[in-house]
Amino acid sequence: MSIKINKPWGFEIKLTEDNLPYTSKIAFTKAGQRWSLQSHDQKTETITLLSGQAKFRIGDSIFDMIPNTGYTITTNTIHRFEAITDCVTIEASTPEVGNTIRIEDDYSRPTETESIRNSPNRGYQQ
Repeated sequence: MSIKINKPWGFEIKLTEDNLPYTSKIAFTKAGQRWSLQSHDQKTETITLLSGQAKFRIGDSIFDMIPNTGYTITTNTIHRFEAITDCVTIEASTPEVGNTIRIEDDYSRPTETESIRNSPNRGYQQ
Protein backbone atom coordinates (compact mmCIF):
# COMPACT_ATOMS: atom_id res chain seq x y z
CA MET A 1 0.00 0.00 0.00
CA SER A 2 1.23 3.48 -0.80
CA ILE A 3 -0.64 6.75 -1.07
CA LYS A 4 0.74 9.90 -2.70
CA ILE A 5 -0.17 13.09 -0.86
CA ASN A 6 0.46 16.26 -2.85
CA LYS A 7 1.83 19.15 -0.84
CA PRO A 8 2.54 22.73 -1.98
CA TRP A 9 6.25 22.11 -1.32
CA GLY A 10 6.35 18.74 -3.16
CA PHE A 11 4.74 15.46 -2.11
CA GLU A 12 4.74 12.61 0.41
CA ILE A 13 4.27 8.90 -0.18
CA LYS A 14 2.64 7.25 2.81
CA LEU A 15 3.88 3.68 3.05
CA THR A 16 1.75 2.34 5.90
CA GLU A 17 -1.92 1.64 6.50
CA ASP A 18 -3.91 3.79 8.93
CA ASN A 19 -4.66 0.95 11.39
CA LEU A 20 -1.01 0.33 12.34
CA PRO A 21 0.67 1.64 15.54
CA TYR A 22 3.24 3.51 13.42
CA THR A 23 3.46 5.53 10.19
CA SER A 24 6.19 5.74 7.57
CA LYS A 25 6.52 8.25 4.73
CA ILE A 26 8.96 9.29 2.04
CA ALA A 27 8.84 12.99 1.12
CA PHE A 28 10.18 14.96 -1.83
CA THR A 29 10.67 18.68 -1.13
CA LYS A 30 11.52 21.10 -3.93
CA ALA A 31 14.58 23.34 -3.60
CA GLY A 32 13.80 26.60 -1.77
CA GLN A 33 10.58 25.25 -0.24
CA ARG A 34 9.88 24.61 3.42
CA TRP A 35 7.33 22.87 5.56
CA SER A 36 5.20 24.70 8.11
CA LEU A 37 6.70 25.93 11.34
CA GLN A 38 4.67 23.44 13.33
CA SER A 39 4.20 21.17 16.29
CA HIS A 40 2.11 18.04 16.86
CA ASP A 41 -0.09 17.60 19.91
CA GLN A 42 -0.02 13.77 19.81
CA LYS A 43 2.68 12.68 17.35
CA THR A 44 6.38 11.89 17.78
CA GLU A 45 8.43 11.54 14.59
CA THR A 46 11.93 10.95 13.34
CA ILE A 47 12.98 12.66 10.09
CA THR A 48 16.02 11.50 8.12
CA LEU A 49 17.50 13.34 5.11
CA LEU A 50 18.29 10.78 2.41
CA SER A 51 19.43 13.16 -0.32
CA GLY A 52 19.90 16.88 -0.89
CA GLN A 53 20.83 19.71 1.43
CA ALA A 54 18.47 21.06 4.08
CA LYS A 55 18.22 23.14 7.20
CA PHE A 56 16.17 21.94 10.14
CA ARG A 57 14.75 23.77 13.11
CA ILE A 58 13.96 21.93 16.32
CA GLY A 59 12.89 24.28 19.11
CA ASP A 60 15.22 27.30 18.99
CA SER A 61 18.07 25.45 17.21
CA ILE A 62 18.55 25.77 13.43
CA PHE A 63 21.22 23.62 11.78
CA ASP A 64 22.28 21.92 8.54
CA MET A 65 20.95 18.39 8.42
CA ILE A 66 23.45 15.57 8.14
CA PRO A 67 22.32 12.94 5.60
CA ASN A 68 21.36 9.53 6.96
CA THR A 69 21.00 10.90 10.51
CA GLY A 70 17.67 10.65 12.31
CA TYR A 71 16.29 13.75 14.04
CA THR A 72 13.53 12.99 16.54
CA ILE A 73 10.81 15.53 17.25
CA THR A 74 8.76 14.84 20.37
CA THR A 75 5.16 15.89 21.00
CA ASN A 76 4.62 19.68 21.19
CA THR A 77 8.13 20.52 19.89
CA ILE A 78 8.22 23.30 17.29
CA HIS A 79 10.06 22.29 14.13
CA ARG A 80 10.52 23.12 10.44
CA PHE A 81 12.28 21.53 7.46
CA GLU A 82 13.73 23.77 4.72
CA ALA A 83 15.12 22.38 1.46
CA ILE A 84 18.21 24.14 0.10
CA THR A 85 18.32 21.76 -2.90
CA ASP A 86 15.74 19.17 -3.96
CA CYS A 87 15.51 16.78 -1.01
CA VAL A 88 14.24 13.32 -0.19
CA THR A 89 13.44 12.49 3.43
CA ILE A 90 11.98 9.54 5.25
CA GLU A 91 9.76 9.82 8.31
CA ALA A 92 8.96 7.20 10.92
CA SER A 93 6.38 8.24 13.48
CA THR A 94 3.59 7.37 15.81
CA PRO A 95 0.20 7.25 14.05
CA GLU A 96 -1.20 10.30 12.25
CA VAL A 97 -3.56 11.40 15.02
CA GLY A 98 -4.26 14.70 16.72
CA ASN A 99 -3.45 18.10 15.29
CA THR A 100 -0.55 19.53 13.32
CA ILE A 101 -0.47 23.05 14.76
CA ARG A 102 0.78 25.44 12.09
CA ILE A 103 2.47 28.46 13.65
CA GLU A 104 3.70 29.85 10.29
CA ASP A 105 2.95 28.52 6.84
CA ASP A 106 4.21 29.89 3.52
CA TYR A 107 1.05 28.55 1.83
CA SER A 108 -1.53 29.93 4.33
CA ARG A 109 -2.73 26.48 5.39
CA PRO A 110 -4.63 26.21 8.69
CA THR A 111 -3.86 23.86 11.55
CA GLU A 112 -4.41 20.32 10.26
CA THR A 113 -7.02 18.56 12.35
CA GLU A 114 -7.93 14.89 12.01
CA SER A 115 -11.09 15.82 10.06
CA ILE A 116 -9.04 17.87 7.54
CA ARG A 117 -6.43 15.09 7.30
CA ASN A 118 -9.12 12.51 6.54
CA SER A 119 -11.14 14.64 4.11
CA PRO A 120 -11.42 13.52 0.47
CA ASN A 121 -10.09 16.91 -0.74
CA ARG A 122 -6.72 16.56 1.00
CA GLY A 123 -4.84 15.56 -2.15
CA TYR A 124 -4.49 11.79 -1.78
CA GLN A 125 -3.57 9.90 -4.91
CA GLN A 126 -2.88 6.18 -5.02
